[in-house]
Amino acid sequence: MVSLIWFSGHRPDLSPACARGSGNVPGRRAASGCPVVDRRRRYVVRKWLFRGLLLLIVLGVVGAGVGVWVLTRPPIDTVGEVSFDRALAVPPLAPSTVDKDGRRVFELRAQAGQTDLGRGEPSATWGYNGAHLGPTLRAKRGEQVVVNITNQLGEDTTVHWHGMHLPARMDGGPDRPIRPGETFAPRWRVDQPAATLWYHPHPHERTETQVYRGLAGMFLIDDPDTDVATLPHEYGVDDIPVMVQDKAFDDDGQLTESGRFGSEIGILGDSVLVNGVPGPYLDVTTTLVRLRLLNASTARIFNFSLSDGRPFTLIGSDGGLLDRPHQVERLMLSTGERAEVLVAMRPGERVVLRSGPPAPEGDFATRRFQGGGDRFDVLELRAAATLKPSPAVPSTLVAVPRLDPASAAETREMRFSTRDINGRKMEHGRVDAVVTRDSTEVWTVRNGHGTPHSFHIHDVQFQVLARTDGGPVPPLLSGWKDTVYLPPHEGYRVIMRFTDFADPATPYMFHCHVLRHEDEGMMGQFVVVEPGGAPQLTTHHEHGG
Repeated sequence: MVSLIWFSGHRPDLSPACARGSGNVPGRRAASGCPVVDRRRRYVVRKWLFRGLLLLIVLGVVGAGVGVWVLTRPPIDTVGEVSFDRALAVPPLAPSTVDKDGRRVFELRAQAGQTDLGRGEPSATWGYNGAHLGPTLRAKRGEQVVVNITNQLGEDTTVHWHGMHLPARMDGGPDRPIRPGETFAPRWRVDQPAATLWYHPHPHERTETQVYRGLAGMFLIDDPDTDVATLPHEYGVDDIPVMVQDKAFDDDGQLTESGRFGSEIGILGDSVLVNGVPGPYLDVTTTLVRLRLLNASTARIFNFSLSDGRPFTLIGSDGGLLDRPHQVERLMLSTGERAEVLVAMRPGERVVLRSGPPAPEGDFATRRFQGGGDRFDVLELRAAATLKPSPAVPSTLVAVPRLDPASAAETREMRFSTRDINGRKMEHGRVDAVVTRDSTEVWTVRNGHGTPHSFHIHDVQFQVLARTDGGPVPPLLSGWKDTVYLPPHEGYRVIMRFTDFADPATPYMFHCHVLRHEDEGMMGQFVVVEPGGAPQLTTHHEHGG
């Protein structure tokens, strides 16, 4: 009402005569007795009311435009657009020595550098023993290993051995930081089946940033008793590590860590690197090539297939080989998951490893905002004109003894929602689960809302018993796992056995492996204690022996 009065130029307290003949001096009355009207004030008020109205209109138009853009923008699609003009880099095997105590000793330095990531100018990156990513560590079951980790960064870091069974003090969780300039030397006995594991930082609230900048590498475990000698085994020839990551760049070719507009899962890049290489190709010289796939992204889910639709052979998951091979046409890996596959090649042919949309058509929110509709060409396989024959894939691989749910000493429910688990965010001084050494437990891990999550637990491998919605369990989840994707409003019942490494003072972690979620509090702690024991946590731990 006030705005209408001022825009009309009339005031209700003035007679028509006064309205026609009033003066313009503030605080005075005209000789006629009419109050003096401040025309300048009236003009200023009208001007700002007009500007405010105009601003509201503009904001409404812009807001509507942004909303339309978000809802109608096309998904990222690089299929058919990648030139594949760079040879795939195979991470070198880390050198090691054997000390006087018979322990295999590795050296890792976390450092900053510059790397050609295909953007013209070098990009600022982080790496282990180099500017970007890290070497592949390899050890045999039964070996004692020591890894001397030196932090040459300007901030705290850790190294977590993802998928490794080892004491909590050596696990590299967020409660045991390595300060700048310091060296930490975790040591343990390798005691688990042959498997494709990996290592990466796990500092409090900085995991996403440090992994995204390039701190990651593979750790391969060899064990003749849980491997198959006829499978491809020559590292870098027919046995290839394939670390897949997505990246986003600014106009200067530098990595940007801003999330995609509307995303609830963190960084979603529009470019894919394999072993740090954009647009890579792999020269294949054998009729079968073994790809050790690792989703080393911080947020993105990949749904792998081959460009001509041919099936490939799934032989392993996070914790090692499966009991038998499975022919699959698609394979979805969430962040942190691994899979081992065999691809059959014919002389002279080319085929592209591709990632299709990981979310179903009906899942609008995930496809629109969380990268669920994106497609990428990832890696081109180029077969030589003549290929060396590979042995046939056996019909059975290794024994995978099944854990019995009836033997479970404890059952637990873990509900992942917003940025918490069971309604609580991470607190260093709180223990969320006390586990008795040499016991079996069944956990139901469930996504309680519409944002994608994943479940990762330190120290142990688990087996999937069932989906919470009663659906079929895919072949990838038929073996040993340490990480599993939690689709919106779904989850799994998993079973695990905690065999040793009781330590009431030092926790292991369980958390969402969408790394921004982890950094923002979607993580809990458990300790393994002797029968009848109790946790003895302090609020902070320094690294040490």
